[in-house]
Amino acid sequence: MNELGSNGIVTSVDELGEIVSLSEPEEEMLNRLSEIHPIKVSEYYLSLIDENDPEDPIRKMTLPTEGELSVDGSYDTSGEVSNTILPGIQHKYSQTAVILATAECATYCRYCFRKRLVGLPSQEILRNLDAAVEYISAHQEINNVLITGGDPFTLNTNRIAELLEAFSSVAHLDFIRFGTRVPVTFPGRILDDDKLLEVLKEHSRTDRRLFIVTQYNHPREITEESIQAIEGLMASGLAVNNQTVLLKGVNDDAEVLANLQNTLVRIGVNPYYVFQCRPVARVKATFQVPLYMGYRIVEEAKKHLHGHSKRFRFIMSHESGKIEILGIMNGRFLFKYHQAKNPRDAGRIISRAVDKTATWLDDLEK
Repeated sequence: MNELGSNGIVTSVDELGEIVSLSEPEEEMLNRLSEIHPIKVSEYYLSLIDENDPEDPIRKMTLPTEGELSVDGSYDTSGEVSNTILPGIQHKYSQTAVILATAECATYCRYCFRKRLVGLPSQEILRNLDAAVEYISAHQEINNVLITGGDPFTLNTNRIAELLEAFSSVAHLDFIRFGTRVPVTFPGRILDDDKLLEVLKEHSRTDRRLFIVTQYNHPREITEESIQAIEGLMASGLAVNNQTVLLKGVNDDAEVLANLQNTLVRIGVNPYYVFQCRPVARVKATFQVPLYMGYRIVEEAKKHLHGHSKRFRFIMSHESGKIEILGIMNGRFLFKYHQAKNPRDAGRIISRAVDKTATWLDDLEK
């Protein structure tokens, strides 16, 4: 089996209704939406939902809502298809190769920016590992590999070992990263598989460290089980970084965001990015926060953060690059290219007149 088994994973509306209370209209809507973008969520993550809270943040991230019927936006907001070299291999930034190892996750987050492929048949997933290694070996400028998907930790442990062995053979790589939300949504995958931690420990060495990039979006996701999974990863020699997505109705509150970042540092996870939610089709209408409001929330949160917990950057992952939202001055947004597809844009600062309703760079007049 290439993918992790379905034990402890809910994949249908009927199964969902046995665990979470669903109204009849909600059940009808879920059935309709699941035919477009499937439902998948771990029983563990479902257990974090507070049934007495109609605005529960875990529920919002997990269960489709009517907003998902809106196709306003794009299925490829960062231009991933245009940066695809071979199936499953993207090369947008010169130093980094991105490997889409699977289209599966332990939980399908409703705000996912790869909604076009997650849980669906896709031609964008890695087909030929040897070809990927050959491409990276031939490009000396690539000094790191990000293995993502989907979620690579849903892969069979033997497949994870195979990926690590293959990319570890490339001498000019400084490090390898895994993008995974498993520590958050399905920590049992790590806690119940000693072999996985052994494989990771074997490949995380002092001369080439493995990194985990995970995604906590709300303090309620930081549970005892999740902390234990993080501890297992760190005890295996991995560094753990976090990317938070700013989400309407989930963490668009300075106190919540500050609590999250401070707690992450307390458990040994490094805040890395806070991402502006992308204008993804079936996502934009539900989860995007206006840039003006997002900047204010982030700056207010920083007042409650210490040096380590405010190390993250507030970023838009735009088609042209990762653009940091620096601030507002004289009625204008200030942005800086943190990473750029075009090397000429590297470090470039741009400004746009403030529009309090805009949610993305392309909404602002040049």
